[in-house]
Amino acid sequence: MKVSYDWIREYYGDSIPSVVEVADLLGKHAFEIEEVQTSATDSDHNVIDVDVLPNRASDCLCHRGIARELASIVGTILEYDPLATSPELAKNNEIEVEIMNKEACPRFTASLITGVEVKESPEWLKKRLEAIGQRPINNIVDATNYVMFAIGQPIHAYDADLFPQVDGRWQFQVRYASAGETVSLIAEGGKDEDRVVELKGTELLIVDKSSNTPIGLAGVKGGRFAGVHAGTKKVIIEAAHFHPIVTRKTARRLGIVIDASKRFENEPSRELPPYAQSEIVKLILEIAGGEYQGTVDEYLERKDNKEVEVSVEKANLLLGLALSGEEMCDLLTKAGCTAYLDDKLELIRATGPFERTDLNIQEDFIEEIGRLHGYDHVESVVPESVPLTELNKRHYYGEKVRHVLVAQGFSEVITSSFRNKDKIQLLNALASDKSYVRSGLSKNLTEVLDRNAPLADYLGINDTRVFEIGTVFYNGESTVAEHLSLAIGLRQKPSGYSGKEDKILTGVLASINEELGVDIDWQIDKGVAETNLDAVLAELEMPTEYDVVERAEDIHYQPFSTYPYMTRDIALWVDDSTDESEVEKILNDNAGVLRVRTTLFDRFEKDSRTSLAFRLVFQATDRTLTDGEVNEVMDRVYKAVEEKGWEVR
Repeated sequence: MKVSYDWIREYYGDSIPSVVEVADLLGKHAFEIEEVQTSATDSDHNVIDVDVLPNRASDCLCHRGIARELASIVGTILEYDPLATSPELAKNNEIEVEIMNKEACPRFTASLITGVEVKESPEWLKKRLEAIGQRPINNIVDATNYVMFAIGQPIHAYDADLFPQVDGRWQFQVRYASAGETVSLIAEGGKDEDRVVELKGTELLIVDKSSNTPIGLAGVKGGRFAGVHAGTKKVIIEAAHFHPIVTRKTARRLGIVIDASKRFENEPSRELPPYAQSEIVKLILEIAGGEYQGTVDEYLERKDNKEVEVSVEKANLLLGLALSGEEMCDLLTKAGCTAYLDDKLELIRATGPFERTDLNIQEDFIEEIGRLHGYDHVESVVPESVPLTELNKRHYYGEKVRHVLVAQGFSEVITSSFRNKDKIQLLNALASDKSYVRSGLSKNLTEVLDRNAPLADYLGINDTRVFEIGTVFYNGESTVAEHLSLAIGLRQKPSGYSGKEDKILTGVLASINEELGVDIDWQIDKGVAETNLDAVLAELEMPTEYDVVERAEDIHYQPFSTYPYMTRDIALWVDDSTDESEVEKILNDNAGVLRVRTTLFDRFEKDSRTSLAFRLVFQATDRTLTDGEVNEVMDRVYKAVEEKGWEVR
């Protein structure tokens, strides 16, 4: 989130450190700093790009939150804090709010302001928003954005004259959508076109109750039904609290992840809406005129921060410090918490400020103590060396299997534990094509062989051999169980399984059985064999010491080309006295820099002559080769072969 230095100073006061010092303090104690932009001529463009992670998004995705965090680190108080005093809001009797589900929407506030003038925002407001990457629209909309970026509570403004009144009242309703219901949303990015979305029934809506018309996706985006425009004279300002998970799922499904939804999905405090109403009423009256007509506040379910017991001993143990209970209380008080020691000075009883919805368990407060004290005060301690009492059986025998397979030309692969389809589905998948966990390794290895077998010529191998040792998952007696599996795959032809692979695999599997000294039950199917390695290990003795591993030779990585390769075969007759290495050298010298590999794939003797067949692989690092380029190279090769007196077959 981009943060304006001048905006922070409005809360912190003129004693604020320099913009560079602020970034340094926040970086050491709270957040990662992405970038610091400074301007010698325009202080409005002193901007810090702060990476606010989800655990602090509830209170620090706003300028007041960042200023409060800075004050906690420095050990001072804010000169101006909009959340310091509970707002006093006049009551409004012209707006009714009906909430159908208090868990989905525990609080909804709405304020009425009449006689406003919609126009361009004052220069100071436009500069504030532009500095953090926001596009000014008009004074009413800009005011809602300003307050959101000021204290973290999303707000939405409606044109009250576009709502039909019933018995002189505007009627709002918050309910879940019906399957197939549609809502027309405010166009994005300055576009004029409506965006009409069809709903599944899991989304929360704000509705004009009198006509049952959806006027906005709760927590996500406002509708076009009553959008503010140049002729608006009365505005209703909504500030509410919506369920974070409902908001997140709706925003992600519809692809509407915007500033408001990001804040709602991280669950800001339920106490924020009236503070936001107080701030925006003052701002609109200042920049748009009008008269405040009061606020309605439907607060159905409170959620106050609970008092948490924090062990002084455990805090020091986890942090590697030796702070007293009094010092810890002082640090927590700087963070805005209420904290006091019990009579025995062993426990701290701490309660976070209402805006800190992330302080819920003992470890949360211990983290606060550590970062405010400074992790640079934690001394590094080298652990004492202890004798190795037990060897890792999986590692020991796994290495033996690896040595056997690598010696026979196999390469180890690591494939994904997630699949598009399998037996056990995840509740919260990372992606639609990764919603199941694998029940075996064979399918993954088959896919590896399918992708890599066509590269045999490029790699200079006769067949493709891979193996994997990994965890697989299956349904146990009462829960999901897992075991370590070993799978081995072999492919002779790029086009697919040839039928000869299983016979070769039988010999490979026999060598593993011999190395481990057990008769392993292998499941073989179309060139892939798999076994339950944990079951095999259970039959083996516990090792007493690890085998000595010789240091491998140093190797140097070279980037590979991402462009496709081409192959050409050449077979020729040479005298019996001609060594194949001499022939290969002539081929390579004339093939030039585009040749990346030469492989002898056939040899036989007849009538005092030897037939040698080579496959040349060509590839460029900067382009896709053409037939013409490769044919030109091969013409040079043929000419060189003829000059040597060798006969091309």
